[in-house]
Amino acid sequence: MRITEIREVDVPLTGAISNAVVSFEHHRVSLVAVVTDVVRSGRPVVGVAFNSIGRHAQGGIMRERMIPRVLGTSPEDLLDPVSGLLDPARVLTAAMRDEKPGGHGDRAAAASAIELACWDALAKIADEPAYATIGRRFGQEPLAAGVPVYAAGGYYRAGEGVAELGAEIRSYLDAGYEAVKIKIGGASLTEDLRRLDGAVTAAGGGHRVAVDANGRFDRATAVQYGKEMAGHDLRWYEEPVDPLDLRGTADLAAEYPGALATGENLFSVPDVVNLLEFGGLRADRDILQMDAGLSYGLTEYAAMVDAMQAHGFDRRAAMPHGGHLINLHIVVGLALGGCEAYPGVFQPFGGYSDRCEVKGGLIVPSDDPGFGLEQKADLAPHIEALVGRA
Repeated sequence: MRITEIREVDVPLTGAISNAVVSFEHHRVSLVAVVTDVVRSGRPVVGVAFNSIGRHAQGGIMRERMIPRVLGTSPEDLLDPVSGLLDPARVLTAAMRDEKPGGHGDRAAAASAIELACWDALAKIADEPAYATIGRRFGQEPLAAGVPVYAAGGYYRAGEGVAELGAEIRSYLDAGYEAVKIKIGGASLTEDLRRLDGAVTAAGGGHRVAVDANGRFDRATAVQYGKEMAGHDLRWYEEPVDPLDLRGTADLAAEYPGALATGENLFSVPDVVNLLEFGGLRADRDILQMDAGLSYGLTEYAAMVDAMQAHGFDRRAAMPHGGHLINLHIVVGLALGGCEAYPGVFQPFGGYSDRCEVKGGLIVPSDDPGFGLEQKADLAPHIEALVGRA
């Protein structure tokens, strides 16, 4: 088996929404196809993936550095010696050749898109959903009956207020979601508390609502928000301070009695270990949100989960950032704690295909081969244009 070609195209996100830090109006995402020489139904098997959501496209890093390294590696050096199939970890090693340690910025997401596309290819070769391939590789029994899911929304939109936020949340509940997440930090504390009160009312209780500050606050502001929100008994308080402000996270954990969630902007195992050792997180309540699509792919992400368990966290405390099909299969395959969903934002990548069902707060994956990205109606044309008659 060999990789014959790797293609990349950047696809724009639709919709003008903002969190406390970023407007996504001009964001683009890298869509990647790894073409193999394995033939099924008269066509080469092509693995498809993308670099998650929330970081810009990384086509330059791929085309100038990573793709030439992978294609320039002896095909045998990219294969698992037992199965004779692609080994995503070896592909990742080739993509990262001559890169220095540290500096886990955009290159982490660039590498992840390539590595994850290899997992999609392996599942398609086996004619099985990616969660089955992932579970077998990492010795887990996949949660194919479904995993907990929450609807991430509540973004800041021009001209919209508490009434519109409440209507949005009720639409998620009507669609089968039993929990939601909204943004804070993009307005005054007074206005954010009004929005939160409206969200809790619409959702039917604080236990159904998480809030996300996207790293906007300094320590004092994070503590102030925490004190004001403590009475709501929220699901969690997400990324209140800069993701690398471990002292700030620890200070807040000492003050805030509810659950904290963080980790989505940590892209390597050493960064996660630092968080676990110095961030003051509590294994009995806090949530870790690292995202394989932003952190070198599934190989690195699985090692992050191992690090969590070594520090006393249950693997169910892992709930990856990024509400899309790739992370659904990773959560199901690794038997993690749950999924985010983007039912109304970040298209064409956000959310799931029509073949995935939300039932009683659980998301059930389809059995389409691979990650099933081709079954997502608004993403399928972009994949077809990239893959063509490979």
